[in-house]
Amino acid sequence: MIVAIVQARMGSTRLPGKVLKPIMGKPMLWYLVKRLERTEYVDKVVVATSEEKNNDVIRDFCKQHSMDCFSGSEEDVLDRFYCAAKQVDADVVIRITADCPLLDPGLIGGMLKEFNSSDRYDYYCVACGASASTAEFNGLRYPDGLDAEIFRFSTLETAWKEAKAQLEREHVTPFIWRRPERFKLGKKTSQSDYSLMRWTVDNQADFEVIEEIYKNLYPKKNDFGLEDILEFFKSHQELQDKNKHFIGDEGYGIFFK
Repeated sequence: MIVAIVQARMGSTRLPGKVLKPIMGKPMLWYLVKRLERTEYVDKVVVATSEEKNNDVIRDFCKQHSMDCFSGSEEDVLDRFYCAAKQVDADVVIRITADCPLLDPGLIGGMLKEFNSSDRYDYYCVACGASASTAEFNGLRYPDGLDAEIFRFSTLETAWKEAKAQLEREHVTPFIWRRPERFKLGKKTSQSDYSLMRWTVDNQADFEVIEEIYKNLYPKKNDFGLEDILEFFKSHQELQDKNKHFIGDEGYGIFFK
C-alpha cells in the first residue's frame, strides 16, 4: 500500500488558514488532494492534521469531500505521521505538505516507479526544503513547491522509535536525512535550474502567485503540470518575480546548527 500523507493545519503563523483559502471557489487543499489522487501508484491519500480544536474545519472539510483524515499530536508531528501511516497499513509513505498545491503527479509517479523498482533508496526526495540543503543539487533543483519525500514505513518506524531531539519530533524526516551513513538517501534532480522559482504558499504574495496560475491554467487543463507552468511564466515574468524575494528566507538554518 502506497499512501500519500498530507500534513495540514490551520495555525500558520504568516498566513493563518492558508490550507483552506479558496481558489475559484474551492479550498487550496481540495486541489492538492485531487492532484495526489491522480498520481500513478498512489493507493490512498490521507490528510493528517492535529487534534487542536482550530483544525475542526479541516476535519469537516475532509468529511464533506469523503477524504480520509487522521488527527494526531500538534507538536509531535513524527508521531502523527507514524500513527496515520500505521492505521492504513502503509508500506510506502509519501510526505506532502499542504502548502504545495502545485505538486506534479507525473513527477511523483515517476519517482515512485524508481523507488519501487529496486532497494536503492530508503528515502527519496524532490525539492524538499531543508533536506534538499544537505545534498549537492549542482544547480539542478526543481522549484520549491514541488516538494515530496518518499520513504518506506520501516524507515519511518525506525525514526519514530529512535528520534529523541525535539527538532526530529516536530518534523517528520530530519532523523532520516541527517543520517546518510545509516539510510540510503536519494534526490531527484531536474534538467534545468529552477531554484529561483517559488511555488509554495507561506504568505499572501505566494498565495496570489498560485491563485493566478490556477485561474489561468486550470479551466483549460485541470491536470496541468510543471511544463505547463513554465510555459505560462514565459509570458508572465512579473508574476514569477512577485514572491522571489522570499527565497532563502524559509528558516532552514535551524536544521544545521
